[in-house]
Formats: sequence, C-alpha cells, structure tokens
Amino acid sequence: MSGNEEEENVINEVWQQEVIKELKEKKVSSQKLRVYESDMEESDGISDHHNGHNSKDLKWPVILNLAFQSIGVVYGDIGTSPLYVYASTFTDGIKHNDDILGVLSLIYYTLTLIPLIKYVFIVLRANDNGEGGTFALYSLICRYAKVSLIPNQQVEDHDVSNYRLQLPNRRQKRASWLMSKLEKSNFAKSFLLFATMLGTSMVIGDGVLTPCISEKKITSLPCSIYVVTVLSAVGGLQEATSKITDDLIVWISVAILILLFLIQRFGTDKVGYTFSPILCVWFVLIFGIGIYNILKFDPSVVKAVNPMYIIEYFRRNKKEAWISLGGVVLCTTGCEALFADLGHFTVRSIQISMCCLTYPAIVLAYTGQAAFLRKNNELVGSVFYSSIPKAMYWPMFVVAVLAAIIASQAMISATFSIIQQSLSLGCFPRVKIIHTSAKYEGQVYIPEINYLLMLACVGVTLGFRTTAKIGNAYGIAVVFVMTLTSSFLVLIMIMIWKIHIIFAISYIVIIGALELLFLTSVLYKFDQGGYLSLVFAAVLITIMFVWNNVFRGKYYYELEHKVSSNKLKEILDDTKFCRISRLALFYSELVHGIPPIFKHYAANVPALHSVLIFVSIKTLPISKVPVEERFLFRRVEPKDLNVFRCVVRYGYTDVRNEQEPFEKILVERLKEFISDDFWLSQRMLNNGEEDGEVNDEMKQVEEIIEEEALSDNEDVKEVEEVKGREVVKREIGEVDKAWNSGVVHLIGEGEVVASKGASIGKRILIDYVYNFLTRNLRQSNEVFDIPHKRMLKVGMIYEL
Repeated sequence: MSGNEEEENVINEVWQQEVIKELKEKKVSSQKLRVYESDMEESDGISDHHNGHNSKDLKWPVILNLAFQSIGVVYGDIGTSPLYVYASTFTDGIKHNDDILGVLSLIYYTLTLIPLIKYVFIVLRANDNGEGGTFALYSLICRYAKVSLIPNQQVEDHDVSNYRLQLPNRRQKRASWLMSKLEKSNFAKSFLLFATMLGTSMVIGDGVLTPCISEKKITSLPCSIYVVTVLSAVGGLQEATSKITDDLIVWISVAILILLFLIQRFGTDKVGYTFSPILCVWFVLIFGIGIYNILKFDPSVVKAVNPMYIIEYFRRNKKEAWISLGGVVLCTTGCEALFADLGHFTVRSIQISMCCLTYPAIVLAYTGQAAFLRKNNELVGSVFYSSIPKAMYWPMFVVAVLAAIIASQAMISATFSIIQQSLSLGCFPRVKIIHTSAKYEGQVYIPEINYLLMLACVGVTLGFRTTAKIGNAYGIAVVFVMTLTSSFLVLIMIMIWKIHIIFAISYIVIIGALELLFLTSVLYKFDQGGYLSLVFAAVLITIMFVWNNVFRGKYYYELEHKVSSNKLKEILDDTKFCRISRLALFYSELVHGIPPIFKHYAANVPALHSVLIFVSIKTLPISKVPVEERFLFRRVEPKDLNVFRCVVRYGYTDVRNEQEPFEKILVERLKEFISDDFWLSQRMLNNGEEDGEVNDEMKQVEEIIEEEALSDNEDVKEVEEVKGREVVKREIGEVDKAWNSGVVHLIGEGEVVASKGASIGKRILIDYVYNFLTRNLRQSNEVFDIPHKRMLKVGMIYEL
C-alpha cells in the first residue's frame, strides 16, 4: 500500500469517527447511527402490534375467536370463586337475614370496581406491547425513566421498534418532576425493584398454601390458587354422600394435583385446548342456576344494588363486618392472573369475554346464592352445592371439578411466565425454559419450577388438611398484590399517560381506598395464620434479592475491570500468541467494553482465534425484540484485528433457544454488518447521508472535512470503492473461513466471594446463600444450549 493510500485511509477513519461523534453529540441522526453501528433494518414509527395481536388490525372474527379462547385461560380462577366466597365471609354463620343483602351489595361493587373497571378497562391499557403482569408495569417505568439499577442502557435500544412508548403530546411539569425525583433517588430505584420482586413473590406464593377444610364445610379463607378450588369442588362429594371422609377428599385432591403437574410438560397448548368449551359450560350453568334460585327463593334480592345495604350491614355488625371483608375480597381472585395472561390475547378480546359472559354469569351466581340463603341461613357453609337443583347436582359436580382444575392450570401457566420474566431481568436463578408451542410464543414450561410447586402443593395439602389458621393467609397476598399494582398504575398515570390529576386522585380515592380497606381487614388475622402465605413469599423474595444483588455486583465488577483498548491491542500484538483459523465467542453480561474474561484467557492460553466476538446477552425492558433487530455489532479498532463486540438483545418473554442455531444467525448478521459498515462509510463520504435531520452546522463540518480530506476526482472515488469492495469481500471471507474451521464458545466460570473486610451479612449472602444456589442450579451453557464439545470454561474470581 502506498503512502498516499495509507494517508487517505487514516483520514477516512478519522473523518468517520468525527462525524459519528458529532452526530451523537447533536443527536441529529439516530437512524444513521443505527445503520453504522448495527445490522438492524431501519424502521419508521412505533410498532402498534401487541404480541402479534393488534386489535386495530385484526378482523372481528379473529377478535371474537380470541375472546372465546380467553375464557379457558383467563377466567378459570375468578369464575370458580362462587365455590367458596359466602362460606369464607360468614365463617360464624348468618346473624341477620339482611346481612346477606349487605354482603351481596359488597360483592356487586367489588366485582364492578376491581375486576371490571380497574383491571379490564384501566390496568390492561398499561400493557407492555401486549404483555401484562408486575414486570410489565415495571418495564414501562424503566423505559420512560432511567430507574434501572444496571447501567447497561444504550442509545441504540431506543431504536428497537417495540421500545419507544406511544406518549401523549402534552407535557406536564408534574410528570417531569416525578420522573426527575425517581431518576435522582437510588432509594426510589431500589424500592421499585424490591416492590416488583415482592409482588411477583406473592403471586407465586399464592399457589402453594392450601385451604383448610373442616369436616363438611370450608371454615377458612382458601389460600391456594392451585388447590383451593380443587378441594372445594371435590368437597362436593360430601354433600352427596356421608361415606366420603375428609381424608379421602384430601387424597383425591392430591391425586388430581399430581396428575395436573405431571401433564404440564406437554405444554399448555395441548393441555388447555378444550378448556374454553368447559368453562363456557360452567358459566352457562352458574348463570342458569343463579336465575333459577332468584325466581324460586327471593326475587327481591336484586335490591342489593342499593349501597345502603352496605351501610346498614356495617351498622349492625361493626367490627365483625369489617373482618368479613377478608371473605368478600375473594370474589376478585384471579385478577392478577387475568393481567399476567394478557400476552396470549388482546385487550379488546378480554374486554368482550368479560363483559358479555364472565361478569354477568358471576354476578347472577352470587345473586342466586344470596336468594337461596335468604331462605336457608343454616346452609351458608355449603351454599354452592346446596343451592344446585337435585337433577343438576352430579353434572354440576363434574363440571365444577373440571373448572377447578382449569383454574389451577391458568395460574400454573402464569407462574411459568412470571418466572421467565424474573429470570430475564436478572431477578431469579438460572432455570431451563422450554418453549412448548411453535404457534404461541408465550407458552413455556419450566421443569424445576413445576416439580417444586407440585411438591409444595402436595406437602401443604397433606400437612395442613384440618388447620383453620392457614386459611387467613391467602387474602393478605391477594389484596397486597392488588394494592401494589394500583401503586405502579398511579405512577404510570401521572408520569407516562400524563392524565389530569383529578382522574388520578379519583382513582386513589375510590379504588385505592377500597383496596386499602380490604388490606386492613385481611391483616387483622395476620397473627392467626395470616403470616403463613408470606413465609413462602419471603423465601422467594430472599432468593430473588440475593441473586439480583450478586448479579448487579458481578456486572459492576466487570465494568470496573474491563480491558482497555490499549491493553487489548497489546495482547493481540504480542508475538507469543499464535492466531488459529477459528471463530471464538466470549460470553459476558458486559455491554460496554471488553470483559475481563478475555484477560484471564490470554494469561493462560498462548493462542488466539482469527476472529473474536465478545457476545453480551442483554434483556431489554420490553416483552419482545424482533429477530431482525436483535443483534447489535460494533467493531473493535483497528479493523485488521477482526475483533467485534455483539450485544444480543432479548425481550423478557423471548425464548433464547431458537430452532435455528444461535451461532449461525450471529455469523450471518456479522457478515451483513461488515457489508453495511462499508456502504455507510461510502455514502457518508459521498455526501449521500444529507437529509432533513442534519442541521446547517453539521453540513459545514462535512463540507470542510470533504474539502480537506477527499479528492473531487470521481475516478479516484470509483477506484476506492472497488478497493473497498475487495476489503469487505476479504473480511467476509475470513469470517467464513474461521466459522467453517470451527466455533469455540468461551464462558466465564466465575466464583463469587465476599471481598476482604465485607460485613457478616454480606458474607452470608454471597459465600453461603448465593453459592448454594449456584451449586444446585443449572449452568449458563445448559440454559443457552451451548454444545459441550465446543465449549471452553474460563475460570475467574469475582470479589464483591
């Protein structure tokens, strides 16, 4: 290469670096940066698609079909609540006949305000590209405000089509002030994450504790999403024959639960295919029986729509009425599952199924039971089965058991989704996630979690079969999660939606105050067994807190000990290293710079591969990242080193073990990046990048550089372009040669220890709790399906 060519190359590289730096500083062309620094296709506007189901794009037959399917997945829990609500509310019997009207009125307004208005018409709007749940709310806040505790945010993240939010044009000082306070407060950031983990732990914890059944009736609040409706439904056998004992009921329930967990490995797509028809039959039956009981026993019971009966109920019973709210609130069970399962459907489809079938059927079921109780006060403990006409008893019993199993299935699926989200955001230990359906992306199966839940459910069912105190626990978890969701929702209302403060205050005063009233009621029985559901939640949040704390500590350690550019060049230029024709992938969490794993590798292995790619697996605070926007490449200068950095971006519901080999996709994207990198450089040199985004000042910079550094001779440009094509062809050829020769996956086998001088608490947290988890859980290569034959582990120690 001649001196002029070398000089021109240097000038070109300096020019490109200066232009990119100027563009970043002035923030004038994010699309050019995206093309230059990654292989993503340009995308204009914001994606309105919600997990492949956009209500605006879908036709009505499709929406109605989704509404039908949602019945079998979303409403199993709330739909089976009539099995036990009255029995849980009147635990000491009915003392005044009008108390039934007071409780029915409470149920009316609770069902209307919380499941219908709050969740179906407000909370579902706070979805994250069609995904729901506590983590979806947290991700919305993280995307709008810089409240993440891990500094792995990149400018290019905002160019992912699903990342940007559709925000109202209006601006409010209140929203800016709140966002500023959150971003500047480390306590607020930590509290938001802690609240998210706490809410998640409680939702999962709901599924472990078991309801208490005392002889022929439920005498306490049912406290297991998985078990309560199964036990309640099977308990109907005792209404049919006295030969069925409590022990037999428990063992039948255990058998059903074991079978339910064993078939999870087949996937919810196969397991739940027939759920919607069964629940449709269930809702039609409770709808019809409700009307039958109203007409037969007391049609005047519908006057309970008058809220005055609530006031009179509290006047008569005072403290006892307040305590009974813990039973009333059980009519809302399943609201969080309703939100968490949103990813399978659309907001519109859930609104249709709720308003047209679920809500009317449940309301009429409760009304019919109230009419029956007006004439049969003494049967409150078994009101569901006692109010069924004799000719319908056994058909209703079969449907009730099936509906109860479906309710359990819905929550199991929601638990898998919650664990997957927690894992993706670094809040849960590594577990194997299996994608069970090629048609529905959100359907996953986690073997470890499945069997742990099965053991917990069976163990608690057998251990607490006659303990009444266990029943007081469930209400605390249910209402606490509802209150937590409302807190996140108020933040979103003010900071993101920027609604008028009057509406936010109205929400707090009406729905927020109602939930706080329910919370005070369920907390009353905290010392009477209410703490039991929190035990499991406490164990979960401890695991999540420890894992996330060490996860963040390791990231900061890598950030502080990353390899500098000079050190990297020094290592690569060292004559003791021989370059072998292979491709090496170094895995790390670090998205900025070269991770310290490379320095440890170079210190122990005197050979380097011809193409090096430092891969960082990163989860964005969005549900899904399109495959074409997943890989973000950057070149490590100088070019002849063939060293690249690649950030592989996933959403928290994306499944990482795609059917097509990961390394093949990565290499193809790398070759596209090398080609795009060259063509962008040429366009910039030829002033092909001038557009409306570049301001006059930037144009002057380009003109000056062009006059000083580039020749106006078109023939020279053509020659340079031909040479550039040859360079690109040679680089791509080197990548192909290295890939065909073999790929090596290098993973850090890090040992985490507490640093010298660390406190006793930190030593226990890291040296005992965290290391116990790592020894008994899957390794990174198992989670990412990395082939053992081509894997090399590099040991290093993290002192935190």
